Amino acid sequence: MRRRAPRRLAAALERVTASLEPATVLAGVQAVWAASVGAAVAAHCTPVGERGGVLEVACDESVWAAELELMGPEVVDRLGASLGRQAITALRCRTDPGRSSF
Repeated sequence: MRRRAPRRLAAALERVTASLEPATVLAGVQAVWAASVGAAVAAHCTPVGERGGVLEVACDESVWAAELELMGPEVVDRLGASLGRQAITALRCRTDPGRSSF
């Protein structure tokens, strides 16, 4: 019996992590959120739901919800680029002061 050559650990881990990733749009958005919107926005706003391409985002202050609404089209484009497909078509932002532990 021949012994196979050792495989790179990174290649094996990539396959494992890819199989563990949830196959929902929301999970994909949550994975790329901080990189797509930036650290400042991500510290105050988080995606909490998705339905029919509309992403629901909870913000800890109303000013962040208003700012994110204004940035909506740009954020949608960035998310599409990060996800590799246009899964999100619009944002719906709301204020949720109870979510202050972003």
